[in-house]
Amino acid sequence: MGSTAKHKQQLTPLELQIMKVLWDSSPCNVLAVQNRLPVLPKLAYTTVQTMLNVLHRKGRVKRTLRGRAFEYEPLLSRERAASHALRDMIDRLFGGSVEGLLMSLIRSRQLDPKKLERLSKLLEQHQQNEDRHGND
Repeated sequence: MGSTAKHKQQLTPLELQIMKVLWDSSPCNVLAVQNRLPVLPKLAYTTVQTMLNVLHRKGRVKRTLRGRAFEYEPLLSRERAASHALRDMIDRLFGGSVEGLLMSLIRSRQLDPKKLERLSKLLEQHQQNEDRHGND
């Protein structure tokens, strides 16, 4: 039951494409989203409109009436969507183990000692920023 609730937070591939347009170019009306989508063949206007309405119903975007057309803006941030997708992938592929993910990256040579060192420094900087801002 829990994985179904988590899965509902996930964006479908088409929803993600639409969100990318909105993250990069909002606010946008349906036509602007349709024209910016990298999907070929080009999606029908009504398909894009339906998908934007679905995203609105799911609380991922807000819409504002401008003249005779709605303009859409993201409510779900790119960072939050990435966090949901990553958590879902770690849960499904690695049984919730971040270490399992990292070991997979090491075994596939996508993560080497240099990158690990760089990541370690970034993690330290992030922690220092968190500590500084947490004390405000």
